[in-house]
Amino acid sequence: MTIPHTREKLTQDLSNLGVSSGDILFIHSSFKSLGPVDGGVETVVGALEDTVGPEGLILMPSFNLVASEKRAKTWNIDTTPSTVGWITEYFWRMPGTYRSDHYSHSVAARGKRAKAFVSEHLRREGYQSPWDREPWGNTYGSHSPMYKAHQADGKLLMLGVDYDTSTYIHFVEVILWNEQLNQDTEAKYPALSRPALGAFWDRVGTLNRGLVGDVDCRLFKIQRYLDTLVCEVKRNPALYLR
Repeated sequence: MTIPHTREKLTQDLSNLGVSSGDILFIHSSFKSLGPVDGGVETVVGALEDTVGPEGLILMPSFNLVASEKRAKTWNIDTTPSTVGWITEYFWRMPGTYRSDHYSHSVAARGKRAKAFVSEHLRREGYQSPWDREPWGNTYGSHSPMYKAHQADGKLLMLGVDYDTSTYIHFVEVILWNEQLNQDTEAKYPALSRPALGAFWDRVGTLNRGLVGDVDCRLFKIQRYLDTLVCEVKRNPALYLR
């Protein structure tokens, strides 16, 4: 008989992986990949909170990734479900969690300065992206939660998922595109291969890997991840452009 993972066990696993008290943690996740969990998804969120402590901040996507033409029509900050996994759906609905107001790339936050991290996603300064749409702000702009986590030396936790989930590879595309737009206002958006960039990062990146529950997970600094991938795509664009 399989013994379910407890909150204490998951907390220890996260700590062994390198999650620390006070961390700013952006999380992509798959609940079912963890194996049986005593208490379900509430236990997983509790373990994350225990590991980052009261000085830490947990961020999760609560994206509305229905068909692109339906996203703006279906968006309601208080009711629209997250389409990126059960943990994210449970998390954004918890009392005390804040959610950013963006029709497609909303982010939920819980912990120290959570409200400040997500409350300005309606502002339009900073990087442009293909998902920018009025009246919402710049998706990856300088007031977006993704940008703020990057600037605050946050970490990315990939909890039982692969690089296909990595929203920050879109951020790499956005950085490159904005550089190109400064030279050519008609520059084509550089869609990148997430699996190829993920394989590169696994080979050369500074990251921790280890089991949380039943599944291999990754943890690394967002800044170094972005800087490394941007430089690699500039060196070898043909390897990564789709």
